[in-house]
Amino acid sequence: MHRTVDWVDGAVEIIDQVALPGQYRRLSLRTVDELVDAIRRLAVRGAPALGGAGALGVALAAFAGGDVRAEAARVAGARPTAVNLSWGVARALAKLDGGPEAVLAEALAVLDEDERLNRAASAHAAEVVLEACGRRPLRLLSHCNAGHLATVAWGTALGVVWQLHERGLVESVLVDETRPLLQGARLTAWELAQAGVPYRIQPDGAAAAAMARGLVDCVLVGADRITANGDVANKIGTYGLAIAAAHHGVPFVVVAPSSTVDESLATGADIVIEERAAGELTDFGGTRVAPEGAEVFNPAFDVTPAALITAVVTEHGVRVPTA
Repeated sequence: MHRTVDWVDGAVEIIDQVALPGQYRRLSLRTVDELVDAIRRLAVRGAPALGGAGALGVALAAFAGGDVRAEAARVAGARPTAVNLSWGVARALAKLDGGPEAVLAEALAVLDEDERLNRAASAHAAEVVLEACGRRPLRLLSHCNAGHLATVAWGTALGVVWQLHERGLVESVLVDETRPLLQGARLTAWELAQAGVPYRIQPDGAAAAAMARGLVDCVLVGADRITANGDVANKIGTYGLAIAAAHHGVPFVVVAPSSTVDESLATGADIVIEERAAGELTDFGGTRVAPEGAEVFNPAFDVTPAALITAVVTEHGVRVPTA
């Protein structure tokens, strides 16, 4: 599979994740406006992929000229919760004094690092899972999408699935549909099918019941921001999964590159949680499904306290929270 986000012929090229699974297509984004729009409508998404997109956005701005720092700020602010976006922007922006080519070189370095770091993180996490569950074919549960599509390459939580599948140690994966935008049903299921990994899609609300029936050996999720104390922001519904996993004694493992760790925030209470448009809940397939005038609470993410997490794993291994 091609990189989720890349630099091709002077433009940012992405896999259009809004079109999947019905159509696999690539979009060429030649302006900061186009990139910001793609980020906001989730044509490109996933914390590590957003880090790469953010860095390339600065390169776009640098080659275009004008107020590069202002354009970079627009890219960084396109989605507030995933720290990788602002991290990628900051890395590329630090090379601005060297000119557009220096900015691009740094952005490409971000892309080149991504697969290596994610492979290392998922390899460490695979050993954590096997130590917790035993070396046997496992039944795993996934929420949202933390595979190739959420990164530049390879994946984080689904990267663990690839690691275990290569060794014949995956019996099946339960895929949360991930309401309201169905990143699990649309994207994770598509990736698992492409890789030949057995899977079943389930309603988000079925996860606790699946654990109660003994159908889940381990929960694997990615992260959009990890605070100094080990609290984790991830797709809405992750916190509820962690509560259910703790109740049923199921290991709950978070996998992410170290760029997702934000040591500047002491706890998850400090994380800004993105709230998305009401139409994502009130409309489905272009048809209104809620009463006119219905009020909506639509947070894109929630925060899982460190106490509910078995391990947070990066490319450096299991992360020990700081005080």
